[in-house]
Amino acid sequence: MNDPVPARGLPPWIQPDMQRRIAWRDGDIVIAVPPKSGTTWTMNIVHQLLSGGDPDFVDIYGVVPWIEFVTHPGMAVEALLERLERMPKDRRRAFKSHSLPTLFAAASGTNVRYLVVMRNPEEALVSMKPFIEQHSDEWIALWGMPRAAITHADFSSFYREAVAPRGMDGALFEFLRDWWPLRERPDVLLLHYRDMTRDHERAVHRIADFLGIRPEAGRWAAILEYTSFAWMKRHGTKFDALTTAPIPPLKPGAMVRRGSTGAAREDGMTDEIAAEVRALGREICPDEQALHWFYEGGWL
Repeated sequence: MNDPVPARGLPPWIQPDMQRRIAWRDGDIVIAVPPKSGTTWTMNIVHQLLSGGDPDFVDIYGVVPWIEFVTHPGMAVEALLERLERMPKDRRRAFKSHSLPTLFAAASGTNVRYLVVMRNPEEALVSMKPFIEQHSDEWIALWGMPRAAITHADFSSFYREAVAPRGMDGALFEFLRDWWPLRERPDVLLLHYRDMTRDHERAVHRIADFLGIRPEAGRWAAILEYTSFAWMKRHGTKFDALTTAPIPPLKPGAMVRRGSTGAAREDGMTDEIAAEVRALGREICPDEQALHWFYEGGWL
């Protein structure tokens, strides 16, 4: 059987060139985040800001679609585009993406906002293993992937057998390399996951200001509650993409984990792998200021 995961680590249910064909609208919001770097949390923050606080949504992917997501093998790109075009025109759209800025060139000339969040690459990498292993048996069977292909005894074997050969580590630094130079553009907001976890309220207000969203004063308490990790964990099924595809891609509870930072070593990162990852990062993105920020964070 051919390996269904492309060289850059993207599974077959992600079509990264979708952005080039979307009919963008003024006011669209792109949540561009590398894998396991705060994507779901940021999606929820944006939804809660746009809605003024909504505890009743069923599936975050129903209100903030993943642009590149294919629900079944053979799904036509036209079906994906139609799904996005059917979204109401009387409200702003928000989308999830894991893509580089070059794929959004078609949005130039429209008032699209790019909310970019990055996370310490060691933390992102160790978070990938449990997440990938939480894909449902039915989902991986649908795509012809044996369970053994996504299951590894420990993080070291996961890194050696899956991450490094497929360029999943390098892709994180490519994301940094391409988005970092755009950080001062008025249509781009670059945030670090570590800063967001340390000051949740500041992060939500910063995002609201960037997007030009001004909730009524009486709604802020609800917005902050519904975007807390505690609330999201209590309502985990809202974030597991259970209604997005005919077959649920994930097991319950896969999306929202503990939301901690600084615990990569506890989750299996070794000094040897960390050194390899950092060396690779310097090759891909030699900007030392960018690399320091990638690892340590800091409000920009």
